[in-house]
Amino acid sequence: MRTQVGIIGAGPAGLFLSHLLKQQGIESVVLEARSRAYVEARVRAGVLETGTVEIMERLGLDSRLKREGMVDEGIDMRFRGRTIHINLPELAGKSVMIYGQQEIVKDLIAARIAAGDPLIFEAKVTKLSNIDSESPVIHYQHDGEDKTLECDFIAGCDGFHGVSRPAMPQNVITTYDHTFNFAWLGVLARARPIADMTYTNSDDGFALCSRRSMEVSRLYLQVPFDEKLDNWSDARFWDELHKRMFDYDRSEIAEGEIFQRDVAQLRSFVTEPMQYGRLFLAGDAVHIVPPTGAKGLNLAVADVRVLSRGLTEFYRTGGRGRLDAYSARCLERIWKTVRYSTRMTELLHKFDEHSPFQRNLQLSELEYIAGSRAAQTTIAEQYAGLPFVED
Repeated sequence: MRTQVGIIGAGPAGLFLSHLLKQQGIESVVLEARSRAYVEARVRAGVLETGTVEIMERLGLDSRLKREGMVDEGIDMRFRGRTIHINLPELAGKSVMIYGQQEIVKDLIAARIAAGDPLIFEAKVTKLSNIDSESPVIHYQHDGEDKTLECDFIAGCDGFHGVSRPAMPQNVITTYDHTFNFAWLGVLARARPIADMTYTNSDDGFALCSRRSMEVSRLYLQVPFDEKLDNWSDARFWDELHKRMFDYDRSEIAEGEIFQRDVAQLRSFVTEPMQYGRLFLAGDAVHIVPPTGAKGLNLAVADVRVLSRGLTEFYRTGGRGRLDAYSARCLERIWKTVRYSTRMTELLHKFDEHSPFQRNLQLSELEYIAGSRAAQTTIAEQYAGLPFVED
């Protein structure tokens, strides 16, 4: 096969890019190693910045989002039994939308398939060749056969463990990585969620109460990085969540059937540059942020927005100005977002290695935020979403 842009990965980055390119009349083929069922079932964060929602609207793919998404106008941060309420519209002038990442993926896949645009599942990419030429090639396996996709450009949207980033010459890239020594135990429960997205920093560790709908709660507990799911019965999970949320009389948090659970380690990761020759990286292939800030999907959308503009300029005028500046344009926003997500992680989690002095500094910062509109505004602006990079 041959196409203009070969896209590796049918996650948010790859799918959004395919639709943005189609809107500009640019052809693409999306290759995804997993099955459609697997991709659509992956549960990830569900907090959408205003800019992400606006792109869904611009693509004409927001009908289900409008019906089922939930506007969220505030977050709560608890410590010492107190609550700091961050009012997003009042402090930042905008709100966020709660709509699961897997639901966005379903919408984007359905639209691409309905339009008859190439989206090939269970196509495992094995290597990339000629990425520093004008005719790069994606080598992949599908239906038991070795196949190739020739293209003008390759978009590596295949996540942290994909083949795209390792295909770049290792002597031209720099990697920045920080892994936290704890993880999140996350569950989905058929239980009425509490009113606002609520983070807590307790002496027993971090916890988070969020929602996927008015009937399903997404709940998290900080656990050791090597924690096993078998160690957590439903009763133990609920007991610990009530305690960390200062819900001692168990009157606030509704319990229900836990129907899905997972453990995810927290890390901050950035590789730069995000491009080499005709290969461009986007999303988790080039950066990962701790989930505390709910930024992973939104950052991927910001990447491919810049990339789609660069590709549009190239095919309309032959110019490479925007493409050549892709890394620099994206990385400024990426580093600001990594900073915010990492700082929120450091602020809200219990660190075993902290001395009593460091623990008191952390709690004192929360005390400061509780009494400072300026500090609350800083959090609100970043949580609601930094502006997109403009030309």
